[in-house]
Amino acid sequence: MTTTLLVIAKEPRPGRVKTRLTPPFTPEEAAALAEASLADTLATVARTPADRRILVLEGEPGPWLPPGFEVVRQCTGGLDERLAAAFAHCDGPALLIGMDTPQVTPDLLTVDFADCDAYFGPAEDGGFWALGLAAPDPSLLRGVPMSTPHTGAAQRSRLAGLRVRDLPRLRDVDTAYDAELVAKAAPEGRFATALRRLTEAGR
Repeated sequence: MTTTLLVIAKEPRPGRVKTRLTPPFTPEEAAALAEASLADTLATVARTPADRRILVLEGEPGPWLPPGFEVVRQCTGGLDERLAAAFAHCDGPALLIGMDTPQVTPDLLTVDFADCDAYFGPAEDGGFWALGLAAPDPSLLRGVPMSTPHTGAAQRSRLAGLRVRDLPRLRDVDTAYDAELVAKAAPEGRFATALRRLTEAGR
């Protein structure tokens, strides 16, 4: 049975990504942090056992993309539609994450669907950082209100009736405060290194 790891992401372009980091960071600095976060995430996925690795991308690939990934374009529409379309690329068990949790590890992403139907990773902000489905069904995502404090609860309720395993709660990088805490959780990563460089340069 083919297992797929999906990463949904935006090309790290100034003014298009991590806009809530501005201020205190400039749009260029926020994009640099986004690129570091994406690079950390993809490197972790590359080290995680899987049959397929797919980057579902808005924009163009860059030097931050390691080998071994298929790249597919994000569809148009709201985030719920784009997440649903990402799962539609899979014909077997799949786990989807975003580019906002550079502290993620291969252990967290190594999931076994032998005795469950879904995995759910809640985020500190009320959303979710991971969703895994043994039998990908885009209808489980369509219509879920995204980017609200209740997104995670709404998505979790869509999984009612399925055997669900909950993953640890993680913090997404949305604000400068989030960035500081995430960097402390993974101090050796590209993201933490980029944040230190920018913070020290601003002193």
